[in-house]
Amino acid sequence: MIRIEIEPVWRFTKNEGAESTLVMLDFLNEIRATGKITRAAARVQMSYRHAWNLIEKWSAFFDAPLVERRQGRGTTLTPFGDRLVWAGQRLVARLKPQLDNLAQELETEINQFLPRGPAVIRVHASHGFAVAKLREMLSHEPQIGVDLRYVSNQTSLESLARDGCDLAGMHLPQGVLRQRSIDDSKRWLVPGLHRVISFVTREMGLMVKRGNPLRIDSLERLLDPSVRFVNRDPDSGSRLLFELLLEQHGIDATRINGYAQIEFTHAAVAAYVASGMADVSFGVEAAARHFDLDFVRLVTEDYFFVCRKDFLESEPMQPLLSIMRSEEFRTAISALPGYEAKDAGSILTVREVFTPTE
Repeated sequence: MIRIEIEPVWRFTKNEGAESTLVMLDFLNEIRATGKITRAAARVQMSYRHAWNLIEKWSAFFDAPLVERRQGRGTTLTPFGDRLVWAGQRLVARLKPQLDNLAQELETEINQFLPRGPAVIRVHASHGFAVAKLREMLSHEPQIGVDLRYVSNQTSLESLARDGCDLAGMHLPQGVLRQRSIDDSKRWLVPGLHRVISFVTREMGLMVKRGNPLRIDSLERLLDPSVRFVNRDPDSGSRLLFELLLEQHGIDATRINGYAQIEFTHAAVAAYVASGMADVSFGVEAAARHFDLDFVRLVTEDYFFVCRKDFLESEPMQPLLSIMRSEEFRTAISALPGYEAKDAGSILTVREVFTPTE
């Protein structure tokens, strides 16, 4: 089975028709993270000399230094170099789901013309760290292929109802907000036809700068006009959950500075805050920790997969369920901040999941 990866490349030109300059932002990010050019050069498999030649070339192109050496502190990025790196971080975080979806479309199209490969399971789910980890582990199983498309909560359930996928991702908050989310989702499911597979729990809350300098410890703090917020897109499940939380606390969303500013993934809003373009966002804890942000937990979500009852006995489902139930999977998920693979792979009825709780 052919696999495809699509990655963005940064090319800069000064004038139309002029030769472009390719800048390796991943390499600069390694310098920012480690403070050592030797380690950054080794990570991207280039010599120390070649690394310095590239840095000098890029600095000459921009007519501005990208790195600086400080006695006893190693090598650091200049403010300009740091801004370039954060721009790259935001780009990757923003585009990765779309690029992954495009790569998957191309994979599916190309593999149709190759000799028969493994059985393929079609998965539609919202973008997240645990889903990506599951796909990574499934990629090592030769007997199963995965056609994973990143879509919103409601879109995945609608796709399952219309036979557009075999597995649909769905996440529901624990506690008093659960019933509202159930009401939005249950119209797509038929108790006798569908089954629900437990997957993971994840912590959702406020992502804030390291040390939380603005003391943002509650939703009410978002009403301070000096606090800059960045939101998720209106179709995302996280945005819908955030709006339920605001309603629960009696907070008028229009009073939040930056509420109309949106990004399309957990990683993208985290990168936005980490780069200094906002002070706070709402999302999953793993994204906050990935970008070295502090995190204020507000609610726990249960993440499930939904499928047709008869699909549980299909060829590709057996290795998938085996992986979800394995100790290796639980260990991998526990390494993701705020995630837990409790009862992963357990089969539940629709009524067990969607019955209102007191």
